[in-house]
Amino acid sequence: MDKTMLISIITPTYNREAFLPAAIESVLAQSYKEFELIIVDDGSTDNSRELINAYADKDQRVKYLYQENQRQSVARNYALSIAKGDFICFLDSDNYWPHDKLEKSLKAFEQHPEADIVYGDCITIDEQGNELHRNNMRRYSGNIAALLLKDNFVSMNTTMTRRKCFNEMGGMSGKRRVADDYDLWLKFSARYRFQYIPEFLAYYRVMENQISSNKKLRFETNEKIILDFLAAFPDAVSEYEKKAGLTAFYTRKARHYAASDKKEAYKAIRIALGINPFSLGVWRSFAKIVVS
Repeated sequence: MDKTMLISIITPTYNREAFLPAAIESVLAQSYKEFELIIVDDGSTDNSRELINAYADKDQRVKYLYQENQRQSVARNYALSIAKGDFICFLDSDNYWPHDKLEKSLKAFEQHPEADIVYGDCITIDEQGNELHRNNMRRYSGNIAALLLKDNFVSMNTTMTRRKCFNEMGGMSGKRRVADDYDLWLKFSARYRFQYIPEFLAYYRVMENQISSNKKLRFETNEKIILDFLAAFPDAVSEYEKKAGLTAFYTRKARHYAASDKKEAYKAIRIALGINPFSLGVWRSFAKIVVS
């Protein structure tokens, strides 16, 4: 492992003083030491500034930035504009890492030099830090654009990305309230290779007040992101892959709404059938919606 490679770790935060120590200390405890931790305070009204500066005073690798409240995508781009690392990682301020996250990610790049982004699995914890489960989505390696159309399986807090990807294609779009990570990974999937490693690389905290837990907003936003991606990168997937991805997305959306909003469920399943009327999977989902 090349111990001269600098890694930039980007952490946006807003009123998360209760969880920031765990996030920051998990970075400072990394077995790989060549990093900078850039924390962008997105207009917090709690004691985040004092807390972060206390760490920055003790360790010059910790950098504190402040901006008026503008959302985390803007905060991430702010940090990207000053980051000096050869690789970029993201760590949300309410999550944290195992001590060897950086080391394992760099090792994956050594083993897979063709990769541009490496990522892994999460351990899900509750607000108090108690482990809930280690169940993860199925994840994939290589040119994953066609598979990403179906759902976002790239866990942002586990990723490590070559800096060149941001230099060549830019950072977060900042167009959405949620799912800016999905927007980013879809964009990168048009050009770069992903490598999944079967390792637990982050602890992901779930809380009641998370915007990302709003399923309706998530589906609405993801739909716009997918359609924007297909318009911006028409050659990223074949026509067959495009139809398969859209069919899977709308079928999944229909199944989600089957029990809570039949109107939305029927709307989504009609779109799926319009795209692929010969799919047995779509017709089976349609039947389940009818009888649910």
